[in-house]
Amino acid sequence: MVGRLLDGRYRVGPRIARGGMASVYEATDTRLDRTVAVKVMHAGLGDDEDFAQRFVREARAAARLNHPHVVGVYDQGDDDGTVFLVMEFVPGHTLRDVIRKEAPMPAARALALLEPVVSALAAAHRAGLIHRDVKPENVLIADEGESGGAIKVADFGLAKAVSAETQHTATSGVLIGTVSYLAPELVVDGRADSRADVYAVGVVLYELLTGTKPHEGESPIQVAYRHVHHDVPPPSALVPGLPDFVDALVARATSRDSTQRPSDAGVLLHHLHRVAQALRDGVSSDPELAADLMPRPVPLDHPEQEVGEDTIALLTQVGSAEVGLLDDGTDDRTTAIERHTVVPARRPSAPAPVAPRRAPTRPAPVATTPRRRSAKGPLVLLLALLLVAGIGVGAWWFGWARYTTTPGVLGLSEQAATARLDQAGLEAAEGEPTFSESVPKGKVLQTDPSPGDRVLDGGSVTLVLSLGPERYDVPSLRGMTEDAAQDALAETRLTFGESTERWSEKVPAGQVMKSTPAAGTTLKPGDTVDLVVSKGRKPIEVRDWTGKPFDRAQAWLEGKQLVGEVTSEEFSDTVAEGDVISQTPATGTLNKGDTVQFVVSQGPELVEVPQTKAMGVEAATDALEELGFVVRTEESGSYLGLGFVLDSDPSAGSMAPKGSTVTLFLI
Repeated sequence: MVGRLLDGRYRVGPRIARGGMASVYEATDTRLDRTVAVKVMHAGLGDDEDFAQRFVREARAAARLNHPHVVGVYDQGDDDGTVFLVMEFVPGHTLRDVIRKEAPMPAARALALLEPVVSALAAAHRAGLIHRDVKPENVLIADEGESGGAIKVADFGLAKAVSAETQHTATSGVLIGTVSYLAPELVVDGRADSRADVYAVGVVLYELLTGTKPHEGESPIQVAYRHVHHDVPPPSALVPGLPDFVDALVARATSRDSTQRPSDAGVLLHHLHRVAQALRDGVSSDPELAADLMPRPVPLDHPEQEVGEDTIALLTQVGSAEVGLLDDGTDDRTTAIERHTVVPARRPSAPAPVAPRRAPTRPAPVATTPRRRSAKGPLVLLLALLLVAGIGVGAWWFGWARYTTTPGVLGLSEQAATARLDQAGLEAAEGEPTFSESVPKGKVLQTDPSPGDRVLDGGSVTLVLSLGPERYDVPSLRGMTEDAAQDALAETRLTFGESTERWSEKVPAGQVMKSTPAAGTTLKPGDTVDLVVSKGRKPIEVRDWTGKPFDRAQAWLEGKQLVGEVTSEEFSDTVAEGDVISQTPATGTLNKGDTVQFVVSQGPELVEVPQTKAMGVEAATDALEELGFVVRTEESGSYLGLGFVLDSDPSAGSMAPKGSTVTLFLI
């Protein structure tokens, strides 16, 4: 695809991503002179009319969304069977890269990253569209920053308009998604609505908070089974100290009962804002908010049901955790989920009946006697005052006195920071080190709590040490194909620049000869690496030297680093001595070091003229013709008519070319 001009407009550049359905290339819109991303369906998939139509619907559905956090769709076309989609180009990295680098991360940071994603999904749900493949790989983060319009949701390739008439899978009963983020109802019966996107967002939030996926397994089938039969565990089980309302938000979004989840991303966005505000206020626990967010318990009084026939087959795509659920039973790998039981969607139980109130009755009159003044009154007052004072002291102690201020230790070594924390009566805990361009390696980059924040007296402060500037060595790419070299650069977090082709006598065609910068050079993440790719051995056009001097041919061949070989020398009456009679090969191309074979002329063959003086003319003629001469007779000046040879030209004993004429002078 690289270098191809699609639809007479889009010049395809390097491949930047590859998935199970299509590959994405950086390209140039030659008409508007701007950089775009072109998504090209894999070869052969376009032959499936249903599949191609779904690809076309992707463009129309995504183009309907006009939101700052959605990757824009510009164009869609079909160039001689190559179906493609033109999208906004977002240079940067994905949320998956952030998870690898930062997770587990503070809850406030996780919500800040997720808020633009939920906002984009809310806009899609309002437009009647479902993303159906929410995952960190589909969240792009531009290099300019990680806030505002720099975070964008990509690949609405599985988007489907919500319709009351069709709630099944997009094409022919096929379910396409990523198994780690599949909602249980998708696995059970293939039905999806906006709450499936909510479930996937909840799984992504869990992954941001803990650094791991909630459900793991040796195969995609096992993971899908766990989504159906197991709740997502609270993140605080892996990361102690997370507020209870953060656990509740994850539980609400990932409830296996879809009716317990927020109805769409707009409702989820409201809950996310409530939790983010509580975190900004420094609240570490809010039972009321947590109880409001937590899914309502529903008694398990429903009979279990078997997996529907719509989920008979799971197809695992190579190199990813993507699966498809099909209506046929042709895949042997599906037996692991056949006839399993799942808990059906729970419905809130009916409220308990309330006993009717009784009508008030008038109390019967009671006889009374005067009461003596009690001495308990002052005692009760004293106890009340003591209680109020105790409550005040307790509030002062629990709300303020037991806290201290986190000292500033940024920029110190771990040893010096630990010593300062010891002096303040605090313990130092080790956090996950991270890269920094400004803080030297081994120095404290950040603390949790931050300097100046309140912390329990005797509590712990997590120190995050700097790993220094993030740098990567250029890998050795020599001998790789261009695609393999690009993949190796992507794994090293370096960016492929451009490739230049050159002739090479040693490196086969299509393989990388070298990189610029060279292998072993240390670079920043995202720095560009160019490749020099071999075109193979340089062909040399052979010239025809027939009839030309061999010496000139030999000199030309040496200049082209070819070998000239004289296989034989032959007499020739037509080709001068030293010239080429024939060569092999006479035309075509060769490579350096190849041989050209020559037959070189020795000129005409020379024969000694015999002695014919005093011989009879007939005898002399026979002798000369036998040697290959042509005989001509001529009368001498002293001709007497005797018929004998007086002399010859050339004279006897001289060398003459075979076939030349000898003149006999007769007497």
